[in-house]
Amino acid sequence: MKQHFFKSIDNAPLIVFRIFFGFLIACESFGAIITGWVKNVLITPEFTFSFIGLEWLQPLPGYGMYFYFVLMGILGLFIMLGYRYKFAIISYTILWAGVYFMQKSSYNNHYYLLLIISFFMVFLPANRYASLDVKQNRFKEERAMPYWVSLLFIVQVTIVYTYAALAKFYPDWLDGSFTKLLLEGTTSNKHLLQVFTHKYFYIFIAYTGILFDLLIVPLLLFKKTRTIALLASLTFHLFNAIFLQIGIFPFFALTFSLFFYPPGKIRQLFFKKKPEIDSIQEYNYFGKKTFLYFFIPFLFIQLLLPLRHHLIEGDVLWTEEGHRLSWRMMLRQRDGFISIKIKNNATQETTSYDYNKNLSSKQARSLATKPDFIWQYCQHIKEEYKGQDVSIYIDCKNNINNGEYKTLINPEQDFVIAKWDYFWHNDWILLE
Repeated sequence: MKQHFFKSIDNAPLIVFRIFFGFLIACESFGAIITGWVKNVLITPEFTFSFIGLEWLQPLPGYGMYFYFVLMGILGLFIMLGYRYKFAIISYTILWAGVYFMQKSSYNNHYYLLLIISFFMVFLPANRYASLDVKQNRFKEERAMPYWVSLLFIVQVTIVYTYAALAKFYPDWLDGSFTKLLLEGTTSNKHLLQVFTHKYFYIFIAYTGILFDLLIVPLLLFKKTRTIALLASLTFHLFNAIFLQIGIFPFFALTFSLFFYPPGKIRQLFFKKKPEIDSIQEYNYFGKKTFLYFFIPFLFIQLLLPLRHHLIEGDVLWTEEGHRLSWRMMLRQRDGFISIKIKNNATQETTSYDYNKNLSSKQARSLATKPDFIWQYCQHIKEEYKGQDVSIYIDCKNNINNGEYKTLINPEQDFVIAKWDYFWHNDWILLE
């Protein structure tokens, strides 16, 4: 184990990754303001769907979230430059965790991955070379790191791609139904639409997606196929960046390639004047306990989390239970409609509740298709009618990939008394 995990290697991959990482999160933060994401998701909505149990975590009032994201962007630049790195990466991780957990309306797997990698970077010596911290003598310059640092990123990205591939093995992906729907929504250009909706093309995209997710890591691991894999990765992610418009994720995913190449190769490419590490420096024990007693258990949890839906009754594609934190990426199109009825138990009078009065159109679409949103919003309604003897009933139907509409929520369940089960199936979610 010593020779394998703790041998010293050139730290160039980590240093270059830090620079790219800082730049990308700065772009993500400033871009969220420029594109209107901050306004549409965190400022305009009157009601925010945070993670259940974290309802206290709410957006700052007024224009506070603009300052919040400007601060994250500045911290990203600090990380890129290696300036006050520890302060910057810890602060950014806390702030990004706040954004991640305070809203689910724009849940995205790359947001989750960004949180994980930010957390990793808190513990890693990413500012020990080519940084202002070294230049200003806050840290001693180092040219080496233990091999487990690279291995950490390789294992994490393997988990992401493997579970992303396994999730695609269901009928609507395998017959191209979903990829056709996905591609139809990416462009209004009639010529591109003709190509995208051609059976051979959307079937090709479906199986290319599976093969890419399954094979990209093994191909990057072997010297003979590494460059071909990098070119395939570049093509795949640029296609996604252009047509799927998923922010920094395609470029973020490409940066992980740094850890698959020999560290010396990265050093020669990016730091031509950087001396090789000392040959007598055989082992690097940096963070040995952190690796053994923190990162290994953390990666083990990462291996288990995406499997939890198998222990929950029902199909996760339908119930959504166990969907998040499982790398089930861009997997299905879900449509639905919902009506909320308030029954006055004293008079037996029933009225419709207008959820559009305090939800954005995006939130309303999520409310109609996600059981946890429904339960959470009903808790809000319950507070609104506090002190009154009322019942709350839901009429909600969904379809998957333009299939048949089916009832999602038990229409006889009174949501004034409904409970939320964090770990197991909620009986008021009807099974297909």
